[in-house]
Amino acid sequence: MSDQGQDHLGEFTRRDRAWHPPAYTPQYKTSVLRSPGKALVSLRQSIGERTGPVFGHGDLDPLDNDLIRNYITTGEEAIGERVIVHGRVLDEMGRPVKGTLLEVWQANAGGRYRHRNDRYLAPLDPNFGGCGRCVTDEDGRYFFRTIKPGPYPWMNHNSDWRPSHIHFSLFGTAFAQRLVTQMYFEGDPLIPLCPIISTIPDRSAVDMLVAKLDMGEMVPFDSLVYRFDIVLRGRRSTFFENRPEGN
Repeated sequence: MSDQGQDHLGEFTRRDRAWHPPAYTPQYKTSVLRSPGKALVSLRQSIGERTGPVFGHGDLDPLDNDLIRNYITTGEEAIGERVIVHGRVLDEMGRPVKGTLLEVWQANAGGRYRHRNDRYLAPLDPNFGGCGRCVTDEDGRYFFRTIKPGPYPWMNHNSDWRPSHIHFSLFGTAFAQRLVTQMYFEGDPLIPLCPIISTIPDRSAVDMLVAKLDMGEMVPFDSLVYRFDIVLRGRRSTFFENRPEGN
């Protein structure tokens, strides 16, 4: 993210609308029905949407950011490859965004979600709930421990496969200000084969959704570490699936 503050010195950065994928992308079958048929309308937020209750560090449970332990039911930790994900939340100028609530959810090591509608044949882990949360500090930093999620098949063109990924939800200064994205893992061979990811036209934009292995921060004999920075606005903002028109 080192270039975020070098190209623009003002407070406003024009969006690059070609950076995000078009709404209608037939290779991702769901977009055929969900894509709008008319031009998008930009609605100004009301004061109620810009203000309201916010989440603070004092509202967190000590295990909220530890998905390996926060759902233990049989006295054992979750099964799978242990990883830590860390990074920073930044604005378009590379400045840290403190006090941002991040919620994460994911499949288990076998590629199955703890959700009643998930019927994938992989077994559930009784000690893995698959969700957690944390709040960025003064420098915009966050981290959480988890199990690396497994890939899974989905009904797109018969049986496509989703790469290993973690869902992120970020809240701003009010709960109505929410952005949702996904994070992938460096080196996953399924990334270029995924019909959802391939809707993004710019390969460098895809690369911003891929967490990089950070061996300098690994925990010896415990966990690998991946770094994933999130840029909220600007020409090179991270792609957010609930704001595909740009932020």
